Formats: sequence, C-alpha cells, structure tokens
Amino acid sequence: MQPEGLIFDCDGTIVDTMPIHYAAWCSTTAKHGLVFPEDRFYALGGVSPFEVLRMLSEEQGIEIDSEAVTFQKEARYMELISDAAEIPEVMQIVRESHGKLPMAIASGGTHETVEGILQHCGIRHYFDAIVTSQDVVNSKPAPDTFLEAARRINVAPEKCRAYEDADMGIKAILAAGMEPVDVRDMLAAASR
Repeated sequence: MQPEGLIFDCDGTIVDTMPIHYAAWCSTTAKHGLVFPEDRFYALGGVSPFEVLRMLSEEQGIEIDSEAVTFQKEARYMELISDAAEIPEVMQIVRESHGKLPMAIASGGTHETVEGILQHCGIRHYFDAIVTSQDVVNSKPAPDTFLEAARRINVAPEKCRAYEDADMGIKAILAAGMEPVDVRDMLAAASR
C-alpha cells in the first residue's frame, strides 16, 4: 500500500524515552507503595498512565488518586528528559515524508509530556496533529487514539501507515484498520 498519511507513536518509536519513563515510574510508584516491575512496564507500553495506575492500585489494594499520581510521574519524567534522543531510523522516515504526507502522533502519554519531548528534541514541527490519551475516551489497545489522529490529518484510517514499538499499540493499529509497522522489527533489521 502507498499510504496517504503516517501516524507515529511517540515514546520508544520516534524518541528513545522508555528508560526515562521507567525511571520516573519507579520513583513515583515507590512513593505510593506500588510495585511496578520493568517487564510489566514494557508489556503495558502504550497504555495511558491513568489506566496503568488504576490497574496497579486495584491489583495491589492501594488506594491512590490516579490523576494526581499520573501528574507526579509526568512531572518527574519532564525533569529527566534531557537524556532523551530521537530514534534515527524512524526520524529518517519522518524527515523524508515531511511536506509530502500529512503526519500525526498517536500517543498513550499526556499532552504535556508528548509536546515537551517533541519540543526538547526539536521535531514538533514535523507533525500536523498530536493525539494523546487525554483526547480519547479509550486509550490503547483500543483504536481510538489512532482513529482520532487519522481524522485530524483528514486521511481515511485504511490509507494510513502507523508506527509503534509496543504490543498494545500494534493491537490498536490493527483494530483501527491501518497498516502497522513494528519499529522493534525495523530496528532489529537495521542492526543486522
């Protein structure tokens, strides 16, 4: 398929921020007595932080204000973003497509952190629309984030190619009827 629009997840897809997110999660969950193992963190990649905290709180029987704790975690993340860098293989696609195809971000993060990391890396101007978990009722693995991104760039979902680095995000892309590109496979092929 020759796509008419490109949609990208942000964290772990265009910017290498997953270790930074995990560090922010560790310091925040520890303050609230929650346990969040690293393998679980990666398995829940793409799920909104509000939903992650709701699940952890329920499973561990620790009552928290998931909205307040999400904003604590996001604030900690913003303190750590100086270590973030773009993922060159994916950003090459973004740069080559800029001005030729409309492009959007579809992230499970919050507006503040997604806009913050894109500005920090100097790449915000490449994207015509930014959609986060705060813009939809159902975040990944539901298709809503990707469908809203397609709507905002005015491209039918079936004419979009979407890039992701997490299983939950790939499920969301498939549910949206888009062509998925698993960035993990792409990066593994590039390193061979």
